[in-house]
Amino acid sequence: MTSALLIAEGISAGYHGHPIVHDLNLSVPAGRVVVLLGPNGAGKTTTLLTLSGDLPQLKGQIYVNGQRTTAPLHTRAKNGLSFVTEERSVFMRLSVAENLRVGRGDTDRAVEIFPELRPLMRRRAGLLSGGEQQMLSLARALARRPKILLIDELSLGLAPLVVIRLLDAVRHAAHEDGVGVLLVEQHVRQALRVADEVLVMQRGTIVLEGPTEQVRSRLDDLEAAYLSARPADPVQE
Repeated sequence: MTSALLIAEGISAGYHGHPIVHDLNLSVPAGRVVVLLGPNGAGKTTTLLTLSGDLPQLKGQIYVNGQRTTAPLHTRAKNGLSFVTEERSVFMRLSVAENLRVGRGDTDRAVEIFPELRPLMRRRAGLLSGGEQQMLSLARALARRPKILLIDELSLGLAPLVVIRLLDAVRHAAHEDGVGVLLVEQHVRQALRVADEVLVMQRGTIVLEGPTEQVRSRLDDLEAAYLSARPADPVQE
């Protein structure tokens, strides 16, 4: 039986005292990829911000590594949680190598995960392509050898082959290294390819959950609900 590294019980979350997410219950086991799907405005990013400690919950309990916590993001990061945000969180004026050092992770580990970064170590991050910047963001998070990894829209605006490369690294981190992953992802079919469990959120509430194969049978309904609310993003290499 897998152990849950991250647990949310009865979480309500939002802004200025107004909840967007209501009575949320979820768990992220070690070595599993849990994918959170839903249309724009469903509360997915708010959920990740709250679980990371970047946004205080309005109600409910959060457990990280078995310990109840209300700690902020920087404290949870010290306790093994990494968060890759929707915005590519790289320091544009710093080189790739400097970005990795700032992340306080194992640089050799980062290059092992993404060998594509090796010839780019001296290049400023602002000169990288969108895909390379996202590889750097994910590499920096994984180089810290986290126990829990939260990821918000990893593939936003990226070409399909880059998306596959990034999501394969996420799956490897879970299945080979035992990381518990909670992934918000816009590409439903690609997300289901790496997911072990799926949650579908609408209007701040989980409306469908289960193992991937069980949810896959409702793929057409999922894509209709999910993609109809999202405008097309520009594709970057």
